[in-house]
Amino acid sequence: MVSVSIIGGSGYAGGELLRILLSHPKVTIHQVTSQKFAGLSVGVVHPNLRGVTNLQYCKLEELKPCDILFVGLPNGVSMQMMEHFTKIAKKVIDLGADFRLDSEEQWNEWYKTPHLLPHLIHEFVYGIPEINSESIRHAKWIAGPGCEAICSILTLFPFVKHNLIESKPIIIDAKMGSSQAGATPTTSSAHAERSRATRSYKPTGHRHTAEIEGVLSKFNPDIKIDISATAIEIVRGILVTVHAFLKPGISDKEIWKALRAEYKDKPFVRIVKEKHGLYRYPEPKILQGANFFDIGWERENRGNRVVIIGAIDNLVKGTSGNGVQCMNLMCGFDEKTGLEFPGLHPV
Repeated sequence: MVSVSIIGGSGYAGGELLRILLSHPKVTIHQVTSQKFAGLSVGVVHPNLRGVTNLQYCKLEELKPCDILFVGLPNGVSMQMMEHFTKIAKKVIDLGADFRLDSEEQWNEWYKTPHLLPHLIHEFVYGIPEINSESIRHAKWIAGPGCEAICSILTLFPFVKHNLIESKPIIIDAKMGSSQAGATPTTSSAHAERSRATRSYKPTGHRHTAEIEGVLSKFNPDIKIDISATAIEIVRGILVTVHAFLKPGISDKEIWKALRAEYKDKPFVRIVKEKHGLYRYPEPKILQGANFFDIGWERENRGNRVVIIGAIDNLVKGTSGNGVQCMNLMCGFDEKTGLEFPGLHPV
């Protein structure tokens, strides 16, 4: 058994961590922090957990030592306290953005603030188990990827690694559910603004570009990614539709070979390319609550364009479930432990 504490347990990602870890057979949840809700039951904030646990929120300054510490704080906040956090826990999994990028210069460019702990950036392992499993097994500190980033990286990874597509253009059309913006109310999250909306909110310059290029450039240093992000009227889920161009002579057989080579032994990746049925390609609706990443593809008959489709639940494989998957590897548990929930249909 390992003792786990969660910093920032009142947000949507914190709620998913609680839901998953409360059923994890190898975990005891030690403490959950929230400055705003300290002293209250976690079920007040996450009503799906009523009667499931008697845990109460505590303040950050009340945090005691534990084996694993999950950090779910807003971007730019965890770096203010990370040196303290690493003294509290043997292993730290940061779900925020502060240690995701490769350098201080990248952070400054994409997040427009100075990085407070640049000397720690390279101490963190980027937490995508499907790509970095061995590094994660031996890591002390994990930087969890962004939800759109992990979906896009896993969608493109086999095509880039196996040199199937041109380095550019690669266009990512990302459609996002409302929960990816977090639980803090904003004007854009108000029901009157979000309901029935299909709103392009970041047609260019999406900050996850740096993460995606950072990972994929290790397999192709000339890779160039462009993202357009759209908010749609779902709560959970991300669907990325990638438009790329196959290199001359690439066959369907080579695409299948690359996908199977990278993902055949990955328990949370499913290749979805059906000839019949309603869900012939990845669809985030059927992934709600599940840690799966679904990938599909279709090539253009008139040319060499390939459309690659990826889908996740942004709160599970996009954040908390992926974090637990990393924890399982770090602790020597079976990778699937606590993450077997298959999703719901219909919802």
